[in-house]
Amino acid sequence: MKQIGKFTTVLCTLLTIAGCSKVNSNVSKKAILVVSFGTSFIESREKSLDKTRDVIMEAYPEYDGFYAFTSQIIIDVYKNRDGIHIMNVDEAISEIYKKGYGEVLVVPTLIINGEEYDQMVDSIRPFEDKFSKIVISKPLLTSVSDYDRVTDALIKELPIVDDNTAVIYMGHGTPHFANSAYPMLDYVFKHKGYKNIYVGTVEGSPTLQNIIDDISSEDYKNILLLPLMMVAGDHANNDLAGDEADSWKMVFKSLGYNVDYILKGIGQLPAIRQIFVDHSKEALEEYSL
Repeated sequence: MKQIGKFTTVLCTLLTIAGCSKVNSNVSKKAILVVSFGTSFIESREKSLDKTRDVIMEAYPEYDGFYAFTSQIIIDVYKNRDGIHIMNVDEAISEIYKKGYGEVLVVPTLIINGEEYDQMVDSIRPFEDKFSKIVISKPLLTSVSDYDRVTDALIKELPIVDDNTAVIYMGHGTPHFANSAYPMLDYVFKHKGYKNIYVGTVEGSPTLQNIIDDISSEDYKNILLLPLMMVAGDHANNDLAGDEADSWKMVFKSLGYNVDYILKGIGQLPAIRQIFVDHSKEALEEYSL
């Protein structure tokens, strides 16, 4: 399989656990699986993840749609709080197999090629030889051109700010080597001439302290904070704009800056959604080469 790669051996135990016993060969029966990390904030999910999913699925009317979250914690929140069952990736790919689909297109709406992407692929590996065709597209920030398109999309959505304002995006961050996407994005903003735009992370690098150090030598009086996340969920509402002393908003206020923020996930931007659609089309084209 071109998108995941062939293993020299596939453990029979994995295939048994997955319930796989035959290859689904009916390629006229097509499924698309859109995978998101998820969020417990319903309104933010509807505006960002749900709409992104719908745009992707609308691009493939000949495919039957399936949806999954990678975060079991969030899946459990919906089950316990709302009585709603959202499938994880293991459940979704098993369901698609059991229903006899011969062709599967998997589209992750993830920002980086990090741990969530790796875990998603690991969930699919036991099924790689159980469909006639299975293709996985790439996350938002994968190729060099992706950084160009993403920065253009974000710049277009920014309000007009003066030279006294530093614009700071909060990404999630990760110990995974894919965290390099965040400083790369920061570099692309700067390379395009937007010296007042900074990219930081909650759980990776650049850190909040890195950002503070970077702007301290400038004459900024104002700070505009925005999430660099698909949804304005827990991190955006609490770590970015919360009223606790350690939120980014409160830290910058304590340093004497005037602070404003915009709680809007980047998954609400049509240009960002289109990148996911384009990645899915590119993956199908590469498979056919």
